[in-house]
Amino acid sequence: MLNVNPKMLDRLAELEEDLHARRARAEAEGWLGEIEGLDLTLRFLADKWQQAMRLSKITGAAGLGMPGIRVPTR
Repeated sequence: MLNVNPKMLDRLAELEEDLHARRARAEAEGWLGEIEGLDLTLRFLADKWQQAMRLSKITGAAGLGMPGIRVPTR
């Protein structure tokens, strides 16, 4: 199973938009098999979107702050 890089969420949105346009055309043309395939692909895309969102929360950068300067003790 491939993992989606969270930086690619914009690309997933483009793919989803294209798939919806293709589905609308398939519906207008009466291509039932194509509609079924596109619906399945849209479901997989939604799963990948959720996976990428989970990964973006897990792999987010942790703020450690700036290190302090130690004053030498004698």
